[in-house]
Amino acid sequence: MIFREATIADIPQIMHVRFAVKENVLNNPSLVTDADCIEYLTVRGKGWVCEMDGSIVGFSIADLKEHNIWALFMHPSYEAKGIGKQLHKLMMDWYFSQTKETVWLSTEANSRAETFYKMNGWREVGIYGKDEVKFEMDFEDWIT
Repeated sequence: MIFREATIADIPQIMHVRFAVKENVLNNPSLVTDADCIEYLTVRGKGWVCEMDGSIVGFSIADLKEHNIWALFMHPSYEAKGIGKQLHKLMMDWYFSQTKETVWLSTEANSRAETFYKMNGWREVGIYGKDEVKFEMDFEDWIT
């Protein structure tokens, strides 16, 4: 397993992982474009990937502009192996090294992702959009 910073060259494999997920499915692929990924990786924030046998199996992306976790996704074949937890740690350590602003994210209700965030110290703060759960994490909560 190799964890490293994501690059623009990783976008095709990142998108492959994004479209392979079984929860938080992106019903309209045109809503997340390569241009979006480039902006989030190079202008708005930073991302990380996990590679196994030369293929990206998971990724995470933090957005400093909106103080948001834009993405944390695993290919279904590689779930429950600790990869998501390590990508989460890399992303959050970097985020809070850049700012002390509270960060937020949203995810599908009653999903494994919702459970993951609760187990990793995120605080549920309400509903986002029509049916997603919104979470927040403060700097103080992350460093303790």
